Amino acid sequence: MLDNFNMPQHVESVRGFNRFYTRQIGLLRKGYLGSPFSLAEVRVLYELAHRKRPVASEIALDLDMDAGYLSRLLAGFETRGLVTRSASPADARQSHLALTKRGRNAFLPLEAKSRKEIAALLHRLSTQDQARLVHAMQTIESLLDPKPSEYAPLRLRAHRPGDMGWVVHLHGALYAAEYGWNERFEALVAGIVAKFIENFDPQRERCWIAERSGVNVGSIFLVKKSATVAKLRLLLVDPSARGQGLGKRLIDECIQFARAAGYRKVELWTQSTLYAARHLYKTAGFELVRKSSLRDFGHTLTSETWELKL
Repeated sequence: MLDNFNMPQHVESVRGFNRFYTRQIGLLRKGYLGSPFSLAEVRVLYELAHRKRPVASEIALDLDMDAGYLSRLLAGFETRGLVTRSASPADARQSHLALTKRGRNAFLPLEAKSRKEIAALLHRLSTQDQARLVHAMQTIESLLDPKPSEYAPLRLRAHRPGDMGWVVHLHGALYAAEYGWNERFEALVAGIVAKFIENFDPQRERCWIAERSGVNVGSIFLVKKSATVAKLRLLLVDPSARGQGLGKRLIDECIQFARAAGYRKVELWTQSTLYAARHLYKTAGFELVRKSSLRDFGHTLTSETWELKL
């Protein structure tokens, strides 16, 4: 939570960003995208175009729009022949809404123009900066409204050039922010990924990178310790992708691969303060086998070794 000393500064930063972004995408222009529709009207048209026979209360709830205001907008759409209503068989007080052919013909050019304008905005950026921008937007969305996105699926893939630097950076940044660990932890992670690349055995080792919309949001490694023992390493989920089962999915992938590769046991090393990760390990069947005291990363910690027999 922000302290009172920093709050005014952060408030002004958010207000400044709001002014900048509304100017960037032209929200203050008369008529959204040069159309006869206001931004609110276009938002409602969008919902009608992308939902199957919704009722007004659903749209009002999801858009956080006053029901009376929405009712007036819909009445205007009906007068212009853009929207039609049909009685709900489940509730006579409700009506299902749908765009007419005229309504779709009015909305579709706006959607095409919006995509074109955003594409032009992104075209000015390099591929890397586009990814940074999308990731920053996802972070803002996840922090202000932390619920899983139904529109952007998570996918797992093998590592590729550039991923190792991202793994090191995110570990260093997140563990410093969330646990106060110093740069020695980042150095440890850098050593692990360097050794992984230098000694990579694709038949018995693997790195999984989780991504959404082309942006990295998670990682996990399985590395060879011996002919029969593998080590699970560097499990991490970006805050923008937490609460969606990604950590469990990454661990499951590791275990399945370890079995297929012929390992008899998987080990991992963690700290007692990493409660979320420890819960995932325990749920997956790992058992705590050893503890030891550690003074590192700027803290006194309790290190733990966990094992899973395959």
